[in-house]
Amino acid sequence: MFSQTHCIYSDCFLLCILVIGLETLTSKYGDTIEIPCNKGQLKETDVTLVKWKYEGGNILVKQMDQNATISPDVNYKNRVSIKKDFSLVITQVTMTDQRTFTCMVVEKDDILEYPVQVTIYSKQICILWYYISLYFRFLFLLITAIKINTNVDVDKETRLSTTTSTLEYTAVKEDIDAKFTCQVQHIQSANMDSSPLVFTVNYPTEKVDLQVVSQGPFKEGDNVTLKCTADGNPPPSSYSFYINGEKKTVDSNIYTLTNVTRENTGDYKCSLVDNEDIVASVPITVEYLDVVLSTTGKIVKKLGESLEVTVDVKASGAAQTSWKKGNAKLNSLSKFDKLTYSDSGMYECVVSMAGLKKTRTFELVVEGPPVIKNLIKERGEGMAKVLKCVAEGSPKPTVQWSVNGTSAESAYEHGKVTYSITIVPNGNLTVSCTASNVLGSDIKSIDVSACKYQKDEYSDQTPLAVGIVVGLMLAVVAIGLAYWLYMKKSRQGSWKTGEKEDGSVEESKKLEESQNQKADV
Repeated sequence: MFSQTHCIYSDCFLLCILVIGLETLTSKYGDTIEIPCNKGQLKETDVTLVKWKYEGGNILVKQMDQNATISPDVNYKNRVSIKKDFSLVITQVTMTDQRTFTCMVVEKDDILEYPVQVTIYSKQICILWYYISLYFRFLFLLITAIKINTNVDVDKETRLSTTTSTLEYTAVKEDIDAKFTCQVQHIQSANMDSSPLVFTVNYPTEKVDLQVVSQGPFKEGDNVTLKCTADGNPPPSSYSFYINGEKKTVDSNIYTLTNVTRENTGDYKCSLVDNEDIVASVPITVEYLDVVLSTTGKIVKKLGESLEVTVDVKASGAAQTSWKKGNAKLNSLSKFDKLTYSDSGMYECVVSMAGLKKTRTFELVVEGPPVIKNLIKERGEGMAKVLKCVAEGSPKPTVQWSVNGTSAESAYEHGKVTYSITIVPNGNLTVSCTASNVLGSDIKSIDVSACKYQKDEYSDQTPLAVGIVVGLMLAVVAIGLAYWLYMKKSRQGSWKTGEKEDGSVEESKKLEESQNQKADV
């Protein structure tokens, strides 16, 4: 298969169309043209008969081992011959030879035809029509839709001619935006092209399409814009939209739903005003998220009480819930079985789904009367003493000292605060710390002694420790001495009574001497 340009001529005026499978030859007016049969690729041994013909009749017949028989056709009987490769030779071609010639080949098992389109040109001008479209259309469709009329006026005096070519074309929907141009060709000059001409092709609507112009997902309160389009030309100026089952006809292809709610979820349609059977639809979903927290605002609870917080979520899809206390994220919010001061704070619940997010908060305040957890004293600079009173309670406890001094306090966190006071006592005294808030009070006292020579009761321990060690040593010596005297007295009494036990007097003496030596040691 091959592709060529097929030109439909009328006195050298033609329309060029893409043709598949048609060979084309061009010859000059008055020349001799050789038209090949199957491009000269026939094998003589395979051929039984060859016939050349055209749409008006036969030209010649050539049988194997015989001379060619030429038809009596007045157009060709004196101008044609056949070559050994079965090519047709035509001499002195004229404009009437501008046609399709067909070589019919009879083989042993088949009959084949090879058409060839012949184009003749002279010194006259030729006008060609060109069709440019985005759509490919086959030749047989184009031929049925095209009609070309040509007119040539020759001036009798100058012999100059004026040529007019008219193209009649039956358009279809696919030809919208197609371009038509004509081209003037002359053998002795450059081609001249006209400007492209685009015709408006009108055709009725066969299909409509409904689109959601607004970007989803949609949530309650949004505006949703619908657009209905048709494939007709010109398109309709009015459309019918079906909103919640109600038909609304508008002089536009746009319809906007304002401030949508979850009740607007459903299928929406549009159609032609005069033909409701040509219709299109599109689904719309309005996402919603409702969050109800069982506890809101400021919640005040007593120390040790319990608290349970629940979240009720109603949504159009799967929702995610997260908790925060202040800036810290929580894995979850479980039940408070026994509230402590550290449970106080601002809690935030965030529920999100499909671009929607709802935030709910509550403040928990755990209250209780003051309790002094500790009252201690520390060494300060020089002869100063620092007293610290650690108190718990909510609201924040205040402290009253029983003495004057330089006061300070720490940050109040988790219901606990530390108050301190720096004093320089002149003698031994008892200092009291009283913590109080609106719920009650607590008091504790501590004994403080004066400092001498920049020493206090925490640095006067060394003499006491030395005295205790010396006393213990003297006690050990006294106990050892008493034990020695007791043993010596016991031995002397046994010697005087003359009691002997299992040994001689001499051995007893030696034993006594040995024991005395040990005792002396």
